[in-house]
Amino acid sequence: MKKVKLDIVGLSYSQTQSGAYALVLGEINGRRRLPIIIGAFEAQAIAIEMEKMTPTRPLTHDLFKTFALAYNIEIREVLIYNLVEGVFFAKIICSDGNTVQEIDARTSDAIALAVRFNANIYTYEFILSSAGILIEGEDFLFLENIDSISKEQGSEDINTSIPGSSYKSYSLEELQQKLQEAIAEEAYEKAARIRDEINKRNSA
Repeated sequence: MKKVKLDIVGLSYSQTQSGAYALVLGEINGRRRLPIIIGAFEAQAIAIEMEKMTPTRPLTHDLFKTFALAYNIEIREVLIYNLVEGVFFAKIICSDGNTVQEIDARTSDAIALAVRFNANIYTYEFILSSAGILIEGEDFLFLENIDSISKEQGSEDINTSIPGSSYKSYSLEELQQKLQEAIAEEAYEKAARIRDEINKRNSA
């Protein structure tokens, strides 16, 4: 089956549905987007690595990377290979230099590891055709509201309640300070929300 290479083009949280995040993947050199609803822990793990934040202690995915590298194991790619009743299935293709192994994983965990290993992300054409969204015109790659997606698509172990919080009244300098404070306190969900507000201001 034909594989399509993807890249991460957006990560956002829902203002109204607690614990729901949308990870948006996009095909390389194309305009189709694949939105995947994921849990808060996995969303923060992806966001922290993408934003090059340095946690005071290693997160689970960082620990997995350190463990893998200690035994000379590299992740070559992540493949989203199936979609059943709104739930995506993925596997991690890894190698120790001699043998190649395929390991089943939740899509969110697999992508959190892919960003840490700079591994390519792929899916099959039939998945992108059935679950993808064609973007026309300007693509801002940032979802303010993902309720319509989350109603149609199953989520992966979403069980963390995240209270809504507005940072619109803070200056950019104050936001930067609060971001560093949140990282120091290991409040990574809070840090992700502050980072989103900073990104919105910088792109305005």
